[in-house]
Amino acid sequence: METADQDSEPRRKGGPFRFFGEVRAEGRKVTWATRQEVTVSTIMVLIFAVMAAIFFFLVDSILRIGIQLLLNNIG
Repeated sequence: METADQDSEPRRKGGPFRFFGEVRAEGRKVTWATRQEVTVSTIMVLIFAVMAAIFFFLVDSILRIGIQLLLNNIG
């Protein structure tokens, strides 16, 4: 009779040193962004954040004015 352990893949043995060694090896495979790419991306994010803030401010102002006009005409 087979147990569930025999059906599954055998576990690899290793400790924390092996784990952190594998983490370092994977970290070396990562393609890191250059300083210029990070700078350009950061500037783009800031520009889009300002644009979004302005857009939502305008929409909020228009809705506020519209609701005030509507409520003043009712009352």
